[in-house]
This record gives sequence, structure tokens and C-alpha cells, in this order.
Amino acid sequence: MMNSQSCVTILKEWDIVAARQMGREIAKNIGFGTVDQARITTAISELARNIYLYAGEGKISFNIVQSLDTKGISIKAEDKGPGIKDLSQVMEDGFSTSGGLGAGLPGVRRLMDDFDIISEVNKGTTIVTVKWLR
Repeated sequence: MMNSQSCVTILKEWDIVAARQMGREIAKNIGFGTVDQARITTAISELARNIYLYAGEGKISFNIVQSLDTKGISIKAEDKGPGIKDLSQVMEDGFSTSGGLGAGLPGVRRLMDDFDIISEVNKGTTIVTVKWLR
């Protein structure tokens, strides 16, 4: 269906749209309904926008993942930006460094089923999130 290296490099604002479109297409091909497709593309938007705003450059990668009884989409956002000093703070609802709604990463965590974040100051951030087909 797809190779394991489906990814979009995020350099300019338009790349956010490209990442959303690729993610939605993959989710649709796996069998996600329109509501979950919307959740997935919203999460991709947040992750890609964070790369664009805070790191300036990075990539969003997509993989189809399989468990014993279901499959899903794994989305990995990677950058070599400034990193996140206080992970617990950015994972709080309402916290925003950009003047936005602060739904950012906590919103992504709520929209998806699995959420993992690793960030090192001055080295970058990697977020891996998965949505499972029900």
C-alpha cells in the first residue's frame, strides 16, 4: 500500500498542507472513517505547525502499524530545533508560547491513542503518535 518512508519535509507553511493531505490519504486507505481522518489531520496540523514555528525545519513521517488485532497509522514528527525546556509545561492545557489556544500538544495527545515525546534542549524534538483503527 505504501512504503515505510512516506514523509513530508516541513520547511515552509505550505508543507503543513502537504503533510495533512498525505496523512489523510493514508488514514483513508487504512480504513479510518471521516471523523477519525479529521482527528488525524488535526494532529498532523499541530505537529507540522510546531516544526514550522519553533524549529524552522523538520519532517513528518507516516507508517502503517499493526498490532495483534488491528492496524493503525503512526505519525512521527522530528526536528533538530531548540527543543522544549519544560515538557510538563507544554503538555498542560492552555499553555501557549505562540499566543494560540494552547491546544497544541495536549490536543494531539487527546486526538490520538498513543503519544510519546522526547525533547532535548538545543538538539530537537521527536514526537511519535498512533491512531488505531477501531
